Amino acid sequence: MFIMNQKAYLDEVGSHDDWGAIMEDGPVLSARCKGVVADSVTQILRAVGEDPEREGLLKTPERVARAYDELLIGYRLDPMAELNNALFDVAYSEMVIVTDIDFYSLCEHHMLPFIGKAHVAYIPDKKVVGLSKIPRIVEIYARRLQIQERMTRQIAQLIDELLHPLGVAVVIDGLHMCMTMRGVKKANARMRTSTVLGVFAANSKTRSEFMDHIGPVSRVIL
Repeated sequence: MFIMNQKAYLDEVGSHDDWGAIMEDGPVLSARCKGVVADSVTQILRAVGEDPEREGLLKTPERVARAYDELLIGYRLDPMAELNNALFDVAYSEMVIVTDIDFYSLCEHHMLPFIGKAHVAYIPDKKVVGLSKIPRIVEIYARRLQIQERMTRQIAQLIDELLHPLGVAVVIDGLHMCMTMRGVKKANARMRTSTVLGVFAANSKTRSEFMDHIGPVSRVIL
């Protein structure tokens, strides 16, 4: 969960009242915190030799600060509350699969995007969850500073804890800009991570059925 003490941090770095007339409190960042982000972006622009006062960059610090409010909204959303409101008693014990759930996230190591598709399956034991809630859970965990491995496990564990199904399986296919734009610069490399719980872990036939449904890693991520 989001644990940063914003007030203590702002007291430490000082006030950024210059942005007060422009910024508004958002779901993740207060107006003052947005000012801190905007000032930091201005310093980055100067450090790389740009002129923050030129027309194309004049509002860039403000735009970046506002963007983080949207990109990191997952810190302010409770995934457990999302599922608790949509659990239904249903006599169904076959595999439920939601495939090709688009997501966008930020790698916590470089703060560059990684994007892809999530595939989620579970086998109910008396309870099912509303269809739209599974993509919603993926979205909540993606809209944070993340690594793909942790995100995969978080989604599976949450469904397991709240639904108590016979099994849960989550596979995520990701394209990472930190490996595409920089470093080794491998534009065609894809990362696949998986978490399997319950019968998906214990029964290879059940696991194989799920993998057959989702198929190989797609070359077209979005």
